[in-house]
Amino acid sequence: MKNNITTQIESGYADLRKSEKQAADYILDHMDQAQDLPLDRLAKAAGVSQPTVLRMLKALGYKGYKDFRYQLVAELAKSGNSAEDTEQLQLMYGYTLDKKDGLDEIPVNITMTTECMLEETLKNFPGKTYKKVIGALKSARLIDIYSVENSEVVAVDLLTKLLYLGLPCRHFTDCYLQQITAGRLTDQDVAVGISYSGESKDTVDAMRAAKRSGACTIAITNFKESTIGKYSDILVCTSQDQHFYGNAIFSRSTQILIVDMIYMGLISSDYEHYVEQLNKCEKVVRDKAYDYQRKR
Repeated sequence: MKNNITTQIESGYADLRKSEKQAADYILDHMDQAQDLPLDRLAKAAGVSQPTVLRMLKALGYKGYKDFRYQLVAELAKSGNSAEDTEQLQLMYGYTLDKKDGLDEIPVNITMTTECMLEETLKNFPGKTYKKVIGALKSARLIDIYSVENSEVVAVDLLTKLLYLGLPCRHFTDCYLQQITAGRLTDQDVAVGISYSGESKDTVDAMRAAKRSGACTIAITNFKESTIGKYSDILVCTSQDQHFYGNAIFSRSTQILIVDMIYMGLISSDYEHYVEQLNKCEKVVRDKAYDYQRKR
Protein backbone atom coordinates (compact mmCIF):
# COMPACT_ATOMS: atom_id res chain seq x y z
CA MET A 1 0.00 0.00 0.00
CA LYS A 2 1.37 3.38 -1.01
CA ASN A 3 1.98 6.02 1.65
CA ASN A 4 1.31 9.73 1.18
CA ILE A 5 4.96 10.49 0.40
CA THR A 6 5.01 8.00 -2.47
CA THR A 7 1.73 9.32 -3.84
CA GLN A 8 2.93 12.92 -3.69
CA ILE A 9 6.18 12.13 -5.49
CA GLU A 10 4.49 10.08 -8.19
CA SER A 11 1.80 12.69 -8.81
CA GLY A 12 4.38 15.39 -9.55
CA TYR A 13 7.04 13.15 -11.10
CA ALA A 14 6.21 13.93 -14.75
CA ASP A 15 6.88 17.65 -14.28
CA LEU A 16 10.34 17.17 -12.75
CA ARG A 17 13.61 17.75 -14.59
CA LYS A 18 15.85 14.78 -15.39
CA SER A 19 18.19 15.35 -12.43
CA GLU A 20 15.23 15.97 -10.11
CA LYS A 21 13.67 12.67 -11.24
CA GLN A 22 16.95 10.99 -10.35
CA ALA A 23 16.66 12.33 -6.79
CA ALA A 24 12.99 11.33 -6.62
CA ASP A 25 13.83 7.81 -7.85
CA TYR A 26 16.38 7.39 -5.09
CA ILE A 27 13.87 8.40 -2.43
CA LEU A 28 11.19 6.07 -3.83
CA ASP A 29 13.65 3.16 -3.89
CA HIS A 30 15.34 3.88 -0.55
CA MET A 31 12.65 5.46 1.61
CA ASP A 32 13.71 3.71 4.83
CA GLN A 33 17.28 4.94 4.44
CA ALA A 34 16.25 8.42 3.29
CA GLN A 35 14.52 9.22 6.59
CA ASP A 36 17.88 9.03 8.38
CA LEU A 37 19.98 10.95 5.85
CA PRO A 38 20.86 14.66 6.11
CA LEU A 39 20.57 16.64 2.90
CA ASP A 40 24.20 16.35 1.83
CA ARG A 41 24.31 12.56 2.26
CA LEU A 42 21.02 12.01 0.43
CA ALA A 43 22.18 14.16 -2.48
CA LYS A 44 25.45 12.24 -2.67
CA ALA A 45 23.66 8.89 -2.53
CA ALA A 46 21.30 9.97 -5.32
CA GLY A 47 24.17 11.27 -7.43
CA VAL A 48 22.84 14.83 -7.65
CA SER A 49 23.59 18.20 -6.07
CA GLN A 50 21.94 19.51 -2.90
CA PRO A 51 20.17 22.35 -4.79
CA THR A 52 18.68 19.71 -7.12
CA VAL A 53 17.17 17.87 -4.15
CA LEU A 54 15.75 21.10 -2.76
CA ARG A 55 14.28 22.11 -6.14
CA MET A 56 12.69 18.69 -6.46
CA LEU A 57 11.10 18.92 -3.03
CA LYS A 58 9.84 22.46 -3.68
CA ALA A 59 8.30 21.31 -6.96
CA LEU A 60 6.48 18.55 -5.08
CA GLY A 61 5.04 21.00 -2.55
CA TYR A 62 7.41 20.66 0.39
CA LYS A 63 8.64 23.76 2.20
CA GLY A 64 12.14 22.39 2.50
CA TYR A 65 14.20 19.37 3.44
CA LYS A 66 13.28 19.53 7.12
CA ASP A 67 9.60 19.56 6.25
CA PHE A 68 10.07 16.57 3.92
CA ARG A 69 12.00 14.49 6.47
CA TYR A 70 9.51 15.27 9.21
CA GLN A 71 6.62 14.07 7.05
CA LEU A 72 8.58 11.05 5.87
CA VAL A 73 9.35 9.97 9.44
CA ALA A 74 5.69 10.34 10.40
CA GLU A 75 4.49 8.40 7.34
CA LEU A 76 6.85 5.50 7.93
CA ALA A 77 5.86 5.43 11.59
CA LYS A 78 2.23 4.97 10.55
CA SER A 79 2.58 2.50 7.72
CA GLY A 80 5.89 0.70 7.89
CA ASN A 81 5.80 -1.19 11.17
CA SER A 82 4.53 -4.51 12.45
CA ALA A 83 1.74 -4.62 15.04
CA GLU A 84 4.32 -5.04 17.80
CA ASP A 85 6.44 -2.16 16.56
CA THR A 86 3.37 0.06 16.07
CA GLU A 87 2.37 -0.54 19.68
CA GLN A 88 5.81 0.66 20.78
CA LEU A 89 5.67 3.66 18.46
CA GLN A 90 2.39 4.73 20.06
CA LEU A 91 4.48 5.96 22.96
CA MET A 92 6.42 8.37 20.78
CA TYR A 93 4.41 10.88 18.78
CA GLY A 94 6.42 12.12 15.84
CA TYR A 95 9.42 9.92 16.59
CA THR A 96 10.43 6.59 15.14
CA LEU A 97 12.67 4.11 16.88
CA ASP A 98 13.52 0.95 15.03
CA LYS A 99 15.10 -2.06 16.71
CA LYS A 100 18.01 -1.73 14.29
CA ASP A 101 18.73 1.93 15.13
CA GLY A 102 22.17 2.50 16.59
CA LEU A 103 22.85 4.76 19.55
CA ASP A 104 24.67 7.24 17.32
CA GLU A 105 21.50 7.75 15.22
CA ILE A 106 19.06 8.47 18.05
CA PRO A 107 20.34 11.94 19.09
CA VAL A 108 20.29 13.14 15.47
CA ASN A 109 16.77 11.83 14.81
CA ILE A 110 15.32 13.27 18.01
CA THR A 111 17.01 16.65 17.53
CA MET A 112 15.85 16.89 13.92
CA THR A 113 12.24 15.99 14.72
CA THR A 114 12.11 18.29 17.74
CA GLU A 115 13.38 21.17 15.62
CA CYS A 116 10.60 20.55 13.09
CA MET A 117 8.00 20.41 15.86
CA LEU A 118 9.21 23.71 17.32
CA GLU A 119 9.07 25.40 13.90
CA GLU A 120 5.55 24.08 13.39
CA THR A 121 4.52 25.45 16.79
CA LEU A 122 5.75 28.91 15.83
CA LYS A 123 3.71 28.78 12.60
CA ASN A 124 0.55 27.79 14.46
CA PHE A 125 0.68 30.39 17.24
CA PRO A 126 -0.67 33.61 15.65
CA GLY A 127 0.15 36.98 17.16
CA LYS A 128 -3.53 37.71 17.84
CA THR A 129 -3.83 34.62 20.03
CA TYR A 130 -0.53 35.40 21.75
CA LYS A 131 -1.74 38.88 22.71
CA LYS A 132 -5.01 37.46 24.07
CA VAL A 133 -3.10 35.04 26.30
CA ILE A 134 -0.83 37.78 27.67
CA GLY A 135 -3.75 40.14 28.27
CA ALA A 136 -5.83 37.50 30.05
CA LEU A 137 -3.02 36.45 32.39
CA LYS A 138 -2.03 40.03 33.24
CA SER A 139 -5.55 41.00 34.28
CA ALA A 140 -6.46 37.81 36.14
CA ARG A 141 -7.42 37.92 39.81
CA LEU A 142 -6.27 34.30 40.08
CA ILE A 143 -4.71 31.82 37.64
CA ASP A 144 -5.36 28.08 37.97
CA ILE A 145 -3.23 25.57 36.05
CA TYR A 146 -4.46 22.03 35.26
CA SER A 147 -2.45 19.06 33.96
CA VAL A 148 -1.67 15.38 34.43
CA GLU A 149 1.25 13.03 33.75
CA ASN A 150 3.76 14.33 31.18
CA SER A 151 2.26 17.81 31.19
CA GLU A 152 2.96 18.17 34.91
CA VAL A 153 6.53 19.27 34.16
CA VAL A 154 5.22 22.04 31.90
CA ALA A 155 2.57 23.09 34.42
CA VAL A 156 5.16 23.47 37.20
CA ASP A 157 7.40 25.45 34.85
CA LEU A 158 4.53 27.80 34.02
CA LEU A 159 3.60 28.09 37.70
CA THR A 160 7.18 28.97 38.66
CA LYS A 161 7.56 31.61 35.97
CA LEU A 162 4.23 33.27 36.79
CA LEU A 163 5.02 33.32 40.51
CA TYR A 164 8.40 34.90 39.78
CA LEU A 165 6.54 37.65 37.96
CA GLY A 166 4.30 38.23 40.97
CA LEU A 167 1.13 36.87 39.35
CA PRO A 168 -1.36 35.08 41.64
CA CYS A 169 -1.50 31.47 40.52
CA ARG A 170 -1.78 27.92 41.83
CA HIS A 171 -1.43 24.36 40.63
CA PHE A 172 -2.63 21.23 42.40
CA THR A 173 -1.32 17.83 41.32
CA ASP A 174 -4.40 16.12 42.77
CA CYS A 175 -7.10 15.93 40.07
CA TYR A 176 -9.92 16.18 42.63
CA LEU A 177 -8.51 19.43 44.02
CA GLN A 178 -8.17 20.74 40.46
CA GLN A 179 -11.87 20.20 39.82
CA ILE A 180 -12.95 21.55 43.21
CA THR A 181 -10.99 24.77 42.80
CA ALA A 182 -12.10 25.09 39.16
CA GLY A 183 -15.71 25.09 40.31
CA ARG A 184 -15.02 28.07 42.58
CA LEU A 185 -13.42 30.38 40.06
CA THR A 186 -15.09 33.63 38.96
CA ASP A 187 -15.28 35.67 35.79
CA GLN A 188 -12.21 37.56 37.01
CA ASP A 189 -10.06 34.42 36.96
CA VAL A 190 -8.16 32.46 34.32
CA ALA A 191 -7.81 28.68 33.98
CA VAL A 192 -4.97 27.15 31.94
CA GLY A 193 -5.31 23.53 30.84
CA ILE A 194 -2.23 21.77 29.45
CA SER A 195 -2.77 18.53 27.54
CA TYR A 196 -0.81 17.47 24.48
CA SER A 197 -3.54 15.13 23.28
CA GLY A 198 -6.34 17.40 24.46
CA GLU A 199 -8.15 14.29 25.66
CA SER A 200 -6.82 13.88 29.22
CA LYS A 201 -10.07 13.38 31.12
CA ASP A 202 -9.07 15.01 34.40
CA THR A 203 -7.69 18.10 32.67
CA VAL A 204 -10.71 18.39 30.38
CA ASP A 205 -13.10 17.99 33.32
CA ALA A 206 -11.31 20.75 35.25
CA MET A 207 -11.49 23.05 32.23
CA ARG A 208 -15.19 22.31 31.82
CA ALA A 209 -15.79 23.21 35.46
CA ALA A 210 -13.75 26.41 35.14
CA LYS A 211 -15.68 27.51 32.07
CA ARG A 212 -18.99 26.87 33.82
CA SER A 213 -17.77 29.09 36.65
CA GLY A 214 -17.27 31.94 34.21
CA ALA A 215 -13.46 31.94 34.16
CA CYS A 216 -11.48 32.69 31.01
CA THR A 217 -10.08 29.35 29.86
CA ILE A 218 -6.81 28.86 27.96
CA ALA A 219 -5.95 25.46 26.49
CA ILE A 220 -2.44 24.46 25.39
CA THR A 221 -2.65 21.36 23.19
CA ASN A 222 -1.38 19.88 19.95
CA PHE A 223 -4.71 19.01 18.37
CA LYS A 224 -7.07 21.70 17.16
CA GLU A 225 -10.16 19.48 17.16
CA SER A 226 -9.52 17.86 20.55
CA THR A 227 -12.07 17.79 23.37
CA ILE A 228 -10.26 20.36 25.51
CA GLY A 229 -10.76 22.92 22.73
CA LYS A 230 -14.52 22.82 23.33
CA TYR A 231 -14.02 24.36 26.75
CA SER A 232 -11.35 26.94 25.88
CA ASP A 233 -11.89 30.62 25.20
CA ILE A 234 -8.33 30.85 23.90
CA LEU A 235 -6.87 27.83 22.11
CA VAL A 236 -3.10 27.59 21.80
CA CYS A 237 -2.43 24.82 19.30
CA THR A 238 1.17 23.69 18.87
CA SER A 239 0.44 21.91 15.59
CA GLN A 240 -2.11 21.48 12.82
CA ASP A 241 -1.13 17.82 12.48
CA GLN A 242 -4.12 15.68 13.39
CA HIS A 243 -2.30 12.33 13.42
CA PHE A 244 -2.10 10.81 16.88
CA TYR A 245 0.18 7.97 17.84
CA GLY A 246 -0.56 7.89 21.55
CA ASN A 247 0.94 9.34 24.70
CA ALA A 248 3.45 11.99 23.71
CA ILE A 249 6.45 11.42 25.94
CA PHE A 250 8.40 14.05 23.99
CA SER A 251 5.61 16.64 23.93
CA ARG A 252 7.35 18.85 26.50
CA SER A 253 9.50 20.50 23.84
CA THR A 254 6.62 22.36 22.19
CA GLN A 255 4.79 23.02 25.45
CA ILE A 256 7.87 24.48 27.12
CA LEU A 257 8.34 26.72 24.08
CA ILE A 258 4.82 28.10 24.60
CA VAL A 259 5.52 28.69 28.31
CA ASP A 260 8.74 30.57 27.48
CA MET A 261 6.86 32.70 24.95
CA ILE A 262 4.24 33.55 27.57
CA TYR A 263 6.90 34.39 30.15
CA MET A 264 8.84 36.71 27.85
CA GLY A 265 5.64 38.25 26.49
CA LEU A 266 4.49 39.18 29.98
CA ILE A 267 7.83 40.80 30.79
CA SER A 268 7.79 42.74 27.55
CA SER A 269 4.23 43.97 28.18
CA ASP A 270 5.27 45.86 31.32
CA TYR A 271 9.02 45.69 31.47
CA GLU A 272 9.77 47.92 34.47
CA HIS A 273 7.11 46.29 36.65
CA TYR A 274 8.11 42.71 35.95
CA VAL A 275 11.84 43.37 36.21
CA GLU A 276 11.14 44.77 39.68
CA GLN A 277 9.25 41.58 40.55
CA LEU A 278 12.15 39.44 39.32
CA ASN A 279 14.61 41.48 41.36
CA LYS A 280 12.55 40.82 44.49
CA CYS A 281 12.64 37.09 43.78
CA GLU A 282 16.37 37.20 43.16
CA LYS A 283 16.92 38.62 46.64
CA VAL A 284 14.85 35.82 48.18
CA VAL A 285 16.68 32.98 46.42
CA ARG A 286 20.15 34.53 46.48
CA ASP A 287 21.23 32.53 49.54
CA LYS A 288 20.11 29.28 47.90
CA ALA A 289 23.00 29.29 45.42
CA TYR A 290 26.74 28.94 45.97
CA ASP A 291 28.82 32.00 45.19
CA TYR A 292 31.03 30.64 42.42
CA GLN A 293 33.46 33.55 42.46
CA ARG A 294 33.90 33.30 46.22
CA LYS A 295 34.62 29.56 46.00
CA ARG A 296 37.42 29.93 43.46
